[in-house]
Amino acid sequence: MAELQRPTLCCCRKVLTVPGKSCEGGRSLAHCRLVDIASASNFHCFKLRHFHLDLHLNFAVKRITGWQVLELTPVQPGVQSLILDTHPSLLIHSVDCKVPGASGAPDVFLSLTYRVEPFTDYGSSLNITLPAAVIRPHRAFRVTVRYTTTDGPAIWWLDAELTCGQTRPLVFTQGHSVCNRSFFPCFDTPAVKSTYSATVRVPEGVTVLMSASRSAYSKQDRVFQFSMEYPVPAYLVALVAGDLQHADIGPRSRVWAEPCILTCAVSKLGGSVERWLNVAEGLFGPYVWGRYDLVFLPPSFPIVAMENPCLTFIISSILESQEFLLIDVIHEIAHGWFGNAVTNATWEEMWLSEGLATYAQRRITTEAYGEAFTCLETVFRLDALHRQMRLLGDNNPVSKLQAKFEPGVNPSSLMNLFTYEKGFCFVSYLSQLCGDIKRFDSFLRAYIEKFRFSSVIAQDLLDFFLGFFPELKEGCVAQREGLEFERWLNGCGPPLCEPDLSAGRTLTGPVQHLCDLWGNDAPDTQVISTFDLSSWSTFQTVLFLDRLLDRSPLSQDLTDVHSAPIRGSVRRSDEVLCSGGVLSNSGPFAP
Repeated sequence: MAELQRPTLCCCRKVLTVPGKSCEGGRSLAHCRLVDIASASNFHCFKLRHFHLDLHLNFAVKRITGWQVLELTPVQPGVQSLILDTHPSLLIHSVDCKVPGASGAPDVFLSLTYRVEPFTDYGSSLNITLPAAVIRPHRAFRVTVRYTTTDGPAIWWLDAELTCGQTRPLVFTQGHSVCNRSFFPCFDTPAVKSTYSATVRVPEGVTVLMSASRSAYSKQDRVFQFSMEYPVPAYLVALVAGDLQHADIGPRSRVWAEPCILTCAVSKLGGSVERWLNVAEGLFGPYVWGRYDLVFLPPSFPIVAMENPCLTFIISSILESQEFLLIDVIHEIAHGWFGNAVTNATWEEMWLSEGLATYAQRRITTEAYGEAFTCLETVFRLDALHRQMRLLGDNNPVSKLQAKFEPGVNPSSLMNLFTYEKGFCFVSYLSQLCGDIKRFDSFLRAYIEKFRFSSVIAQDLLDFFLGFFPELKEGCVAQREGLEFERWLNGCGPPLCEPDLSAGRTLTGPVQHLCDLWGNDAPDTQVISTFDLSSWSTFQTVLFLDRLLDRSPLSQDLTDVHSAPIRGSVRRSDEVLCSGGVLSNSGPFAP
């Protein structure tokens, strides 16, 4: 996932057991009971085999009505209730249950009692009483919940005026990280994965897309059918409906967008997506999701991009910058392995998704565009991380990779750069311990193969890492002084070490040189005028402006003297304008 503005922490309880001085490993997820403080559900008591949504979208009143069928199997004895995450904006109408008859007897249908109780300001609990006839260990049963959504945090209804084409309304969902409980009742925790299917009924002229591996459409009935054949957590179920058209951009990819921006989106991506997928597969193994499609959404989309399986959601305004588009799409592709196929089991360890995806993204860009480009982008992001560190202070607990959230804290409200960049630095450090980046690529392929379609904790990753490289385990690298794994995960502050980015000096060197010239007490305007920023990449330009921001506010005289030579050279992307606009009190560079 990518956040707006600068790159972007996403709540469970499980203390990591880092190997002690004897280098003995700790317990894995399979032996530990996770307590998700962001979920009211009793997900430990059941195996969720599959769920189905049957929905009707009403644009006139901005509501979704329908029902959900959950196929469950009890895995613990003595369970008397099913508790699901829900939200005050989701109105429950009824709950019933279907129990398969024994020995060929007819199925039994039961109406169930339920109650909705407060949980936090971002959700409620739906407590469903289960009769004794239902609770048979390891025997499947089905629960149907009929409901209506209103104005919940997961569902964004846009009037026509707020869309790109301004002709038809549009609706989309955004489930990360605990919002989809306002879309449908669920075990809203990344520790639970299941397959799902959906039937969606819409008015004429509306196209519906979902994060699903298969889809079908009945024009006569105006009904869309979807099926996700691979297990996913609740937050990765996504829907968008509106005036959408598509164009194929590769053998397994297409772009969806409103008609007015479709041509632009296709021209910006061209055949690049298939190339990036091929590079990623060469590094990390097969792309298991089948399709990789993208849908461009209006600027009101609350983040830059979201890695919904088979269908990345991405903000249309990113089309203004070719390089930021490239990076964000590659980042979402990387999530196909890290985050979607193998998912962090707790929101407190979101770095297992974002840190690994950021590392994978940079391996892809290094293979596709060279080390210098990747180092430039990394320098830009790490600059932003240290800038945030200066604002927060070295002892701020949100800078921990294993962030500890208190009950009631919404994980969605705590997104920050540490999950991405500090997580990336830790993964890079693990790579450096191997001594060979290709060996680490092999480890990541094996990691994906081992844990595909499951949810993991940091213990699982690190145990597997030390098992894959037994010489590192024997060398007790987990306790290397000053770089202990425990300190990486639970220490506050910036990364304990950063990767060598000297390969990017051909691109970052001129940026720093120009910054230094601007900062001189007696600046040499003639030398400054020799810099042609029109030849710079977007990342170089924004890095330059960001580093000037670190010295701001600049005096009016200094800005007037130095900005003239580069006014006509700076590229007009949103990132450049946003940075340039706060260099001085005089506002952005004039046209």
